[in-house]
Amino acid sequence: MTLRDFFDAASAQPVYIVFFFLMIPFTALFTGWLAKGEGEDSPWKYLYSALLYLVCVPGIFAISLGIYLFLFERRSIFDMKILMEVLPVLSMIATMVIVRKNVDVNQVPGFDKLSGLVMMISAALAIMWFIDRTHIIIFSSMPIMYLLLIFIVLMVVIRFGWSRLVKS
Repeated sequence: MTLRDFFDAASAQPVYIVFFFLMIPFTALFTGWLAKGEGEDSPWKYLYSALLYLVCVPGIFAISLGIYLFLFERRSIFDMKILMEVLPVLSMIATMVIVRKNVDVNQVPGFDKLSGLVMMISAALAIMWFIDRTHIIIFSSMPIMYLLLIFIVLMVVIRFGWSRLVKS
């Protein structure tokens, strides 16, 4: 199954997608109502962490896929699938706003990992865009293992540079 096949199959049953991406913000809202003032306590912060991961991973994927499709595939914005590319982002934003009202996100376990994921995806997209725009083709005779090694080294350098930038 390709990614396109998965999107087509998921779009054929839109009720599941809508239910999933609407229930997460409603669950966060309901949790905030139940745990008024106790959001940083043990059971609630783990529930917020699970909700954020359930909505942020598809949301980040939808954003990065959209950027890829617009930058590299030259796809028109009018061809966006609302349920698969817009709804996850809107649900992610709504959930993050609701969670931030109820709890300090620095107290939510694993939230820093999501920002690291965003930085790694952004760095990868920036490197790919730079290579695409400059038309660097010198890697064509190089084995794929060396390309992967160069890519991993660049990711580590970018991650190290970002962590040094944030700490200072």
